[in-house]
Amino acid sequence: MAGDQVTLLDFWASPFGMRVRIALAEKGVKYEYSEQDLRNKSALLLQMNPVHKKIPVLVHNGKSVCESLIIVQYIDDVWKDKAPLLPSDPYQRAQSRFWADFVDKKLYDLGRKIWTTKGEDQEAAKKDFIDSLKLLEGELGDKPYFGGETLGYVDVALVPFYCWFYAYETVGNFNIEAVCPKLIAYCKRCLEKESVSKSLEDPQKVSDFVVMRRKMLGLE
Repeated sequence: MAGDQVTLLDFWASPFGMRVRIALAEKGVKYEYSEQDLRNKSALLLQMNPVHKKIPVLVHNGKSVCESLIIVQYIDDVWKDKAPLLPSDPYQRAQSRFWADFVDKKLYDLGRKIWTTKGEDQEAAKKDFIDSLKLLEGELGDKPYFGGETLGYVDVALVPFYCWFYAYETVGNFNIEAVCPKLIAYCKRCLEKESVSKSLEDPQKVSDFVVMRRKMLGLE
């Protein structure tokens, strides 16, 4: 909407922030990007998300919306005249929310366990991570995107993790494409969209960040 003031409080490597960036790009919404230092949280971040004190936060005309999936739904509701992300059918909407919630509950935590642990804990996390990806691959089936022919809510929830896969593979010494080729082909298909490719970070840069964090944790 013309005259709207939109600011995204974010951190470059956050897959949750990338979701919001993709959704805004899909809708063609112009916004100001505000990079946050998560170790030294800004007064603006603390003001706009006093409950969780986390990024991403979307600030729309002075009002804040928090939690990435809620922000994506908000963007879909406000800028509804272009590129709908959630289906109109109530059942399909429920299914989309279910799978986006699955991504939230599984991929981030398991991915984090892969790069913050060693030995048996890491092996267990890798197995659970692959099992989760296989479930997602089964749900995708032969469709171009999770919702069908166009990029939608579940895709926006999932595809940002693709630029973290290389870090998980490097640290965990495994290959995702070898076990989930259809899912990786799907991720590459998503990257053909400018809204996705411009919103995701370079996998090597993410991997370097993870290695640095592992050293700080005494794991390297």
